[in-house]
Amino acid sequence: MRGTPSPVPWSAGTAAPRLEVPAGATDCHFHVYDRRWPSAAGTPHHPDASVEHYRLLQGRLGLSRGVLVQPSAYGTDNSLHLQALEALGRNRFRMVAVVEPDISDSALQAMDDAGVRGIRFNLTMPGMLRMEHLSPLARRVASLGWHCQVNASEAMLLAAEPVLRILPCPLVLDHMGQLPQPAGTCGPGFPAIRRLLDAGHTWVKLSGAYIRSLAGAPAYSDSGTVAAALARAAPERMLWGSDWPHPTQSPDRKPDDATLLDLLADWVPEPRDRRRVLVDNPAALYGFDPCC
Repeated sequence: MRGTPSPVPWSAGTAAPRLEVPAGATDCHFHVYDRRWPSAAGTPHHPDASVEHYRLLQGRLGLSRGVLVQPSAYGTDNSLHLQALEALGRNRFRMVAVVEPDISDSALQAMDDAGVRGIRFNLTMPGMLRMEHLSPLARRVASLGWHCQVNASEAMLLAAEPVLRILPCPLVLDHMGQLPQPAGTCGPGFPAIRRLLDAGHTWVKLSGAYIRSLAGAPAYSDSGTVAAALARAAPERMLWGSDWPHPTQSPDRKPDDATLLDLLADWVPEPRDRRRVLVDNPAALYGFDPCC
């Protein structure tokens, strides 16, 4: 599906991507923000980034489906993102929530009915969920078909590897596992991620190329080396996400989302594997209807 040139709030540039994505292409990681929802202490605040703004990005990139991810800014108050999920439509969108460790079974079921398909553990930011909550919650959501999504530093990932390897539900790693540069694939975190991938129940989001990059825009070549290596290792469990509205980047340093999408052609050069990343893998993990 070819996108159209259009300005989008919190995204640099206006051009459509060069990469023509297939029908059913999915953005597996984005957020919305609203100034009426107060940010939690110690978390980054972002100006309003609305459903209407996101629809502009969706049109510009030619995307069909998406996954809302509860940001640390709103703690366990998922109400804004649940409202956004309803507005965007549960037939084409899903959500990953942040919950209290002692959330009731009925509340989990209500979230499942609303289109939530996972729990996020952002261990790089202050929050209610910590590593000790991962296994107990994973056991509880496994019966719902959910996954646990983890955003962690390399050191955290290495320390948690024994727990992550035996989770009873799928594991999703945010932002290419947050491997630091310049070590990248040569550091200790990459073999750990490979071991998790080889165990067969781990998925990785090819997102946030700018977060750890030292090489910088537009190619983020150091992060690209990591992304390409992960995609070669397990194309059947890679996902792509925009990370719009890029909350880790200041308003004057927002990346060009069309350029970020075009990088996928370099990271995953085979069209069949790109279709996996953009369409088939998200459908399998998030439970979208078969497409095309």
